[in-house]
Amino acid sequence: MVQGRKLDAEDILRIRQLIADNPDWSRRRLSEVLCSEWDWRNGSGRLKDMATRTLLVKLHARGLIQLPARRRVPSNRMAARPAPRLRWDSTPITGTLRDLEPLTLREISTDGAARIRFAAALAEFHYLGYRGTVGENLQYAVTDKDGRLLACLLFGSAAWKCKPRDGFIGWNPEQRQRNLHLITNNTRFLILPFVRVPHLASWILGRVLRRLSADWRNKYGHPILLVETFVERERFAGTSYKAANWLRIGSTTGRSRQDRQHTLDVPVKDVYTYPLNRRFRWELSA
Repeated sequence: MVQGRKLDAEDILRIRQLIADNPDWSRRRLSEVLCSEWDWRNGSGRLKDMATRTLLVKLHARGLIQLPARRRVPSNRMAARPAPRLRWDSTPITGTLRDLEPLTLREISTDGAARIRFAAALAEFHYLGYRGTVGENLQYAVTDKDGRLLACLLFGSAAWKCKPRDGFIGWNPEQRQRNLHLITNNTRFLILPFVRVPHLASWILGRVLRRLSADWRNKYGHPILLVETFVERERFAGTSYKAANWLRIGSTTGRSRQDRQHTLDVPVKDVYTYPLNRRFRWELSA
């Protein structure tokens, strides 16, 4: 199993044949041809070209194939992209939820102007910053009756490994590799600093969880069964997640996945999950 696709000896031989028969092809051309040949598509019917390219790189790293040399040095486009800067109306927003009604929660992945405002808010006000997204993701913006931005939420790829979560689900590594795309991580949740409205955070979480799986299916062709998030313990108490009935299932060890020598300490984070399907364990372990 590589990149979520089961390969056999014939598949490896076919890839080697493509490379040998077309020595002038780039890695991109190889991945496009192979993806079309396999008719490898995601749930919404799109060819999985980038997944095929990653699969080829992994096979190359394992010594199973020999890819042609890279024609361009890949750049970190997210790091190179400057964070947008906007001027904000920082007049305090206070009162009750009713004072802000009607509140609007919108998924904004296809709205260019809303995405700029979303990115600017996270870049300026979220403690982790923001440099863009890769992979499957959904972006939500919450606005009040006057259209003023109150909050931003980003859902993206789940953590590859997480001992408390994996134990909570009860799956094995093969099942995790096959079904990890059915989990999403709430990687950013920001209420703008001049917004001080009781219960707003739990209201937002409740509303977004009601629609998250359907929105994901509409965009990517598959549902979401479980949502996770990691709350840095020294900064936050996880109050909003608890109020929205998320489950705290454990904590991280304070080690980074990049720390192979076990010398780098990183903040301990509490792990919270929210099942979106009663049969999530059965389906994730299928």
